[in-house]
Amino acid sequence: MDKKYLAQIIATDNEGLQMISACTAGAKVKVADIKYLASNKVFLLSLERTKIETDQADKKINSICRFDFVDKVKSKNIDQKNEELVLDLIAIDYLKNKDDYEINLIFDKNAHIALTTETIEVNLEDQNEINSNENIK
Repeated sequence: MDKKYLAQIIATDNEGLQMISACTAGAKVKVADIKYLASNKVFLLSLERTKIETDQADKKINSICRFDFVDKVKSKNIDQKNEELVLDLIAIDYLKNKDDYEINLIFDKNAHIALTTETIEVNLEDQNEINSNENIK
């Protein structure tokens, strides 16, 4: 397994968030892999994405997208009881409110998750490459 393709992107502003949004567009997220650790103010998203930022565009990798300083999470049109449900992430954007930010995770089928945070602190970290042979049983 070639480690050099495993990246970490840290976003602390709009530009960084746009980059993470571009890297995760089209990623698959299973409902079971969406976690909010309220006591730590951490929101975690485990996703399967295509590696677009290198010339390895046919590579699929598992990544963790971590949002810090999250005070509140609201989701819409997501059946949280259906843990096997797979959502397609379309984009990540944000709005600045008076004293905080609302980061929006936009999925297909009009589903979305809004995170209220005091600052933009997002970390996209690749975990492992998905071997394309693994899918073929």
